[in-house]
Amino acid sequence: MEFASSSSSSSSLLKSEPHFIYDVFINFGGEEIGKKFVSHLHSVLLQAEFETLINEENVQEGMKVEEHMRSIAGSKISIIIFSKTYTESTCCLLELEKIVECYQTFGQIVLPVFYEIDPLDVHHQKGDFGKALEEAAHKSYSGEQVEHALFRWSRALATAAGITCWDARYFRHDAELVEVIVSRVQTLLDYSELSITRFPVGLESHMEKLIGCIENHSAEVCMIGIWGTGGSGKTTIAKAIYNRIYRQFIGKSFIENIAEVRNRVYRTDVDLQKNLIYDVLKSTLKVESHGMGRTMIETELSLKKLLIVVDDVNEFSQLENLCGNREWFGQGSVIIITARDVRLLNRLKVDYVYKMDGMNENDSFELFSCHAFGEAKPRKDVKELARNIVAQCGGLPLALQVLGSFLCDRTIEEWESVLSKLKIIPTGVVQKKLKISFDGLSDMEQNIFLDVCFFFIGRERGYVTEMLNNWEEHADIGITVLIKCGLIQVDRNNKLEMHPLLQDMGREIIRQRWPKESAKRSLLWFQGDVKDVLTKNIETSYPGVVLETAFNQQSSLQTSYAFDGNEELT
Repeated sequence: MEFASSSSSSSSLLKSEPHFIYDVFINFGGEEIGKKFVSHLHSVLLQAEFETLINEENVQEGMKVEEHMRSIAGSKISIIIFSKTYTESTCCLLELEKIVECYQTFGQIVLPVFYEIDPLDVHHQKGDFGKALEEAAHKSYSGEQVEHALFRWSRALATAAGITCWDARYFRHDAELVEVIVSRVQTLLDYSELSITRFPVGLESHMEKLIGCIENHSAEVCMIGIWGTGGSGKTTIAKAIYNRIYRQFIGKSFIENIAEVRNRVYRTDVDLQKNLIYDVLKSTLKVESHGMGRTMIETELSLKKLLIVVDDVNEFSQLENLCGNREWFGQGSVIIITARDVRLLNRLKVDYVYKMDGMNENDSFELFSCHAFGEAKPRKDVKELARNIVAQCGGLPLALQVLGSFLCDRTIEEWESVLSKLKIIPTGVVQKKLKISFDGLSDMEQNIFLDVCFFFIGRERGYVTEMLNNWEEHADIGITVLIKCGLIQVDRNNKLEMHPLLQDMGREIIRQRWPKESAKRSLLWFQGDVKDVLTKNIETSYPGVVLETAFNQQSSLQTSYAFDGNEELT
């Protein structure tokens, strides 16, 4: 294992094979179908902004056979349009051979379409379809080569016809079929980028170094570990790299904040395995155990060039069950893992560990200023205060972001108060620094923060606002304030998110405010506390309280309880 250095550049494309040039290749035979259905499909794919290769165009351009075959191999998806005239074209059959080869060697996605022909006729080369195949072989070859060509083409046809497909006879019209095909292509390729920070200060240099490590890696599968304290920017860097390079892979998966989300969404490592498989294949497979999941990952993904990011790992089992063996993934795959504990990365034997050190003074000041003032330069009246606050943050991006957002539009007196509180907090005590922003909120805003922290991460903003308006007045305003202060975020699906360190801070605030034995305690997280409330009939002070925990850590079964203060707990 090596620790990454600052060499290399990300200007060149990754060197791993296969190298993708096109999104989609359309294989078909027959001039009539080319002018109608294929022309329509090609047009819609181009409108959807997919790089599309079509065989007729390259014949017109005089592309050499070898170059044409390389282009097919450089396509992520091949759409095969089987028709009655398909086997009349030797060129079409040679392309099919190449497609099947790519399907079997590096997992190229193959989408067959049966256009006015029975799939069984293609699979078994029956009727006029089979006769045209024999004629094409005799027309192009002689002697023993004829039988050899027929054997190759028959095998390729049978393989392609056996892949999940569309039969045009079951669609009302061509436009409907085209819409379904293009929709599937969009789902499989999914070119939507991950949302990252509004102010990407210092990101470029980190990306240059990490992508350089990937480019310099000569092995079939490259594993990169990003190691650093909470709030140091590991996830942000991983997202930035993902956005930069994901189009170079046939499949991808970004499993974010695995340590926290595992309890809330995935529940078990089996669910994580299902999520990985679905992200890549866009199909749901039945996985009943860790062992079955590992077998399925190897069986379904071992040929494909993939980009996989596993974020914020805190248990080795998460790595063991998702990416424990390099042979589970195809040549050129890149696996990026972020963790606070370098021992997890060492145990997996990653190729490089990239340590996230604190931001330098200039970048720290710029990031803080962007959040506090909306630009890289501070207001003159608080410039010196800003520098002193930045110095107390120790180069930690999360602290710079949260405190900068909190101080936006605040008075000089409030700035001075924040600085005085920071000065008495020991170096390295991150949560107390973050808590300064929480302490500056109104009681209503604090309550909303804690409610979101405990119950509403990953829920849609409108739903959360409606729920909280039943408990707090003006919850919509409170949520807006929390967003402005950098304490919660809204993702691209309008769902509320929160940094794990801020969630930890919220839980610690509750534990300090209301000790375990306090009858006034209204929010519970730790499973032992919830057990006590449920089994000992302990009252809580919060009407309509929701208790959320995982009673059985072995199975990670997450259970939610809702009751009001007048109900008897059972």
